[in-house]
Amino acid sequence: MTQPALYARALRKAYQGHEALKGVDVTLAPGQMLALLGHNGAGKTTLMKLILGLLTPDGGELSVLGAQPWDRSQRHKLAIGYLPEQVSLYPQMTGEELLSYFADLRGVCRQRVGELLAELDLAHVACRAVGQYSKGMRQRLGLAQALLGEPKLLLLDEPTVGLDPDSSAYLYHCLAQQVARGCAVIVCTHELTLIEPHFDQALILAGGQVRAAGTLAQLRRQAGLKHRIILDRPAGALAQDAMLAPLYRHQTQSLLVEAEQRAEVIARLAKHQRMDFTVTAPSLAEIYHHHQGTLEVAR
Repeated sequence: MTQPALYARALRKAYQGHEALKGVDVTLAPGQMLALLGHNGAGKTTLMKLILGLLTPDGGELSVLGAQPWDRSQRHKLAIGYLPEQVSLYPQMTGEELLSYFADLRGVCRQRVGELLAELDLAHVACRAVGQYSKGMRQRLGLAQALLGEPKLLLLDEPTVGLDPDSSAYLYHCLAQQVARGCAVIVCTHELTLIEPHFDQALILAGGQVRAAGTLAQLRRQAGLKHRIILDRPAGALAQDAMLAPLYRHQTQSLLVEAEQRAEVIARLAKHQRMDFTVTAPSLAEIYHHHQGTLEVAR
């Protein structure tokens, strides 16, 4: 059986009487991406600090790449890369110089520097001062720094904040490459729309507790939210349909249906006058707001 990259059971951590984590369970396998979600103060940062070995848990179990990260005698097992929200880079150094500097500190062959500059589309600016880099370039350079040691677990805190859509898409493309090679990736983010197409499982925290966890399909089943069927035009004819009329929302030209009703409703719509429609399952944002008690705001 493959050893999980991250395993936590009943994990607890408190600060001066305040419980930041109250019995968190999570398992992440190699080659999977975890979306770590929650409002500010939900416990995300505490969990990440525990994984990085910056804190010691007060209770429960925690194993990161088969080691207890706070135990210095086991640090050699922790092939972890970390990209913080605010990337601090030396602006006067070139990209190549900066990566070479950190490669030397970590005992990494300098050949790896050239490989990463090419892999992250930075080779053409390798000799340019980092202070002249765009936000997207600096973020990719920070990711390259995190990848120098070929980590088995990669943690990223709000990696797409301030990036334009193309830069965000390229960053997730780079993360997908890491997942494909077997690296476990944890992305802590508030940008739910961006991460929705990419994650394998999500962990939604609130008040230090797990509100929901699982794949997108599992999250949808857990939330029990209705699916939306959007019609291409007003459908007055539905007023005579005993089943569809109560589901129809005139203001949005849509029907809200339970997941188990969807197939029957679609079949029934097909019998009416020719009409195009789009079926939309609950989004990650809707699921998130449902568990945070703010669904009406989200809708």
